[in-house]
Amino acid sequence: MCLSIPSKVIEVDKEEEICKVDTFGVIREASLMMMAEDEVQVGDYVLIHIGFVMNKIDEESALASLETYREILEKMDEEERQKAILEGDSCDGSGA
Repeated sequence: MCLSIPSKVIEVDKEEEICKVDTFGVIREASLMMMAEDEVQVGDYVLIHIGFVMNKIDEESALASLETYREILEKMDEEERQKAILEGDSCDGSGA
């Protein structure tokens, strides 16, 4: 199963078509190639799948989802938590 954790855009590089996002304090890059030009801006919340920003979501929905994820993550140990955050959007298509 693939879960996409809402991530907050903290930097946009239009020339390289990438953005940096913050997912529970983990900073990483994601491609903007699947989005229309100027559709994603700093401060937006986005969903990422296999390294690509797939869509934006409104802040209210993002914060509600993040609260649910926060509750789940609190029940995990640190290693499980980091793995869930880093690998949560990198599905291999196996359904596992």
